[in-house]
Amino acid sequence: MTENVWTRWPSREALLHEGVSRPRRLLARAVRLLVFGMLLWGAFTSSRLHGWGSVLAAAGLVAAVSAAWAYLRTTLAHRLWPSLALVAVLLLIAALAQSVGFGVPALVIWCGCAVVALERMPIAAALPVTSVALASYAVVSDDAWLTTVATMAGLTLGGYVLRLDAEARANAQRLLAQERAARAAEAETAALAERARIAREIHDVLAHSLSAQMVHLEAARLLIERDADRQQILDRVVAARGMARDGLAETRQALSALRGDLTPLEDFLAQLVDTAEGTAEVTITGERRPLPAEASQAVRRVAQEALTNARRHAAPGARVRMRLDYGAREVMLDVRDSGGPPGEVTGAGGGYGLLGMRERAELLGGSLRAGPGEEGFVVTLKVPA
Repeated sequence: MTENVWTRWPSREALLHEGVSRPRRLLARAVRLLVFGMLLWGAFTSSRLHGWGSVLAAAGLVAAVSAAWAYLRTTLAHRLWPSLALVAVLLLIAALAQSVGFGVPALVIWCGCAVVALERMPIAAALPVTSVALASYAVVSDDAWLTTVATMAGLTLGGYVLRLDAEARANAQRLLAQERAARAAEAETAALAERARIAREIHDVLAHSLSAQMVHLEAARLLIERDADRQQILDRVVAARGMARDGLAETRQALSALRGDLTPLEDFLAQLVDTAEGTAEVTITGERRPLPAEASQAVRRVAQEALTNARRHAAPGARVRMRLDYGAREVMLDVRDSGGPPGEVTGAGGGYGLLGMRERAELLGGSLRAGPGEEGFVVTLKVPA
């Protein structure tokens, strides 16, 4: 054994007997009562108990109980020298009891010191104490030498087993506390992640919708101040109303996503293509399967963004081809148009912004690439699923 094993105290959790079941606590109390009863029986059934002998027996009993209680406190505080001093007091009380004829209390104290020293003190200090206590017991024992040796070995083994059991129980309690802390941290992390997801959804929907409405309404205000044509003002108001309607629809969709109540991804893409007035088509390949809410929402947002950019910036009559591919470990969305000024697609004013979509994809462990293709502009999203 290493020096650390020899000099290490049992942990406070082990000395406090934390995690002990109720039946074991009751058994421990019963053993203490039994030991105390043996002390009383051994003291007060002696023929020497009369006069001053009764007073001395009572004083010795009180001193032994007080020293034992103090020993439990000092070992709990890991105070070595006070613990050794209290054990020495107990051994001395046992020797005095034996000298005046109280053999049973003396044997009980010696055996008890041998066991609790191994259970509650560093091994380097417990072994000498146990040796002295058991040697004292062996000197006064009337049993055969083989019985005495077996009793001494049993007491030594019992004390060490109690020590190991207390340490194992304390380790289990520490592991349980660590597991509870880890679960609490995981729950807090999950809650923070969910809050972040909700914040992203609200930002994606409301920030774009409200900012677009503000632009149209501010334009309408300026047109009114300048006495512009009624139709121009009406166009701006109608555009703001359309943005409000679209924002409301997006908000409902975001709430459905947060509740896990989304329409199938394939149906959503088909509806999205239908709103493009016949200028877009969608193809789905691979084995279809349900996607996690975050991955599904990322595909939907990128599809909307790419289609909106293509509709605004591609050349008139340009077609948009959208392909959703279910791979073994990821899902890929590829959106490309047949022509248009590619440099404008990543600019402001198109949907929720491809930059935000790229950040969303990277948070999921995926990627998003947007840039010129062979004919027009290409947006490719890959997310694990």
